[in-house]
Amino acid sequence: MRITGVIRERSPSIETVREKSSEKASEKDADSRPAPPKERTASSIASSNPTDEKSRSFGLTLARSKRLLYPFAAIVGQEKMKRALILNAINPSIGGVLIRGQKGTAKSTAVRGLAEVLPGIEVVVGCRFGCDPNDEENLCWECAERLALGVLPTEVRPTRVVDLPVGATEDRVVGSLDMERALRGGERAFEPGILAEANRGILYIDEINLLDDYVVDALLDSAAMGINTVEREGVSASHPASFIIVGSMNPEEGELRPQLLDRIALQVEVEGIGDVEQRVEIIERRNAFSRDPAKFRDEFKAESDRLKSRIISAKKLLPRIGTGKGELRKIAQICIEFGVDGHRADIMIERAARTNAAFEGRERVETSDIVAAAEMVLPHRMRKTPFDDGEFSPESLRSMVT
Repeated sequence: MRITGVIRERSPSIETVREKSSEKASEKDADSRPAPPKERTASSIASSNPTDEKSRSFGLTLARSKRLLYPFAAIVGQEKMKRALILNAINPSIGGVLIRGQKGTAKSTAVRGLAEVLPGIEVVVGCRFGCDPNDEENLCWECAERLALGVLPTEVRPTRVVDLPVGATEDRVVGSLDMERALRGGERAFEPGILAEANRGILYIDEINLLDDYVVDALLDSAAMGINTVEREGVSASHPASFIIVGSMNPEEGELRPQLLDRIALQVEVEGIGDVEQRVEIIERRNAFSRDPAKFRDEFKAESDRLKSRIISAKKLLPRIGTGKGELRKIAQICIEFGVDGHRADIMIERAARTNAAFEGRERVETSDIVAAAEMVLPHRMRKTPFDDGEFSPESLRSMVT
């Protein structure tokens, strides 16, 4: 299964190579040979004979080589973090989410597991940037040239979650231009980078607060314009780069650059769960996944499918969601009372509230949707003064709207 756009396949065995090399010699007596055994899946290998440790070990190795991820639906607790990720998956225009918290609180697990509950997207076949065939105004130059010659072939592929390593070079992030080919042949010799891979998907940045300044600048430009432009010595190439930024960080390692923090719509705080029974459940589930990833994933498949269906239904319902004048006044009053700068917070609260209503299956925004959205939009946008710690108070928010 293609999870994050990378699938590692096993190398062919020696026996397989020998069979291919002697294929012609064996054609004559092929009918006299017994039929080869059917290929077995990782799950069947691991579970067909519990007493056979060698088969079980091979099955687990095969499962891990396919990068089977811990199911999003199996994560215990952390409801606000999961809700923030789901809202962005339903409505990418919200503007991303920053997950702050201690180590070992399932931040990375949740983001990477989200890919499996996201609906597929329609893309142009063979496009290096995953262009939307239904959005002709924002096609890359390659797809625009193909469209001029005829109809674009399309396919549906999984939504990608692309990792951006903290130490990535500028060329790896934005892409590179082969200046020699460009100047000699007059062609756009462009090698796509991580921003091209993440187009129409999720760009995940672990330890986002440790990013170098040049990467932050590239992200700010792309987030603002939805286009990534690379220019070298008068030669330039541009391609669509519309993605959802999901960052995670440990506040003990430093804060995030204010310009990037302002661009990320939602923020959630995660911490270790204090309930004993839930902590026991976390241990048991993690052990079960380590013993047999394929079997564990099968146990949560039905729940994952239900969540995926809710996300698809919410995406269809979202255009019909309305926000009344009274609700808009509440949003504006909240932002004034909490002293946020500018009007970006108002817009993001309204978008997140509509999306939350869609996920809950309602066609109109309610006060509970506004509260849920404001709790994720306001904490990192409040104006701080020398005599005010600037801490967000959920109780004050709820008393204000009730």
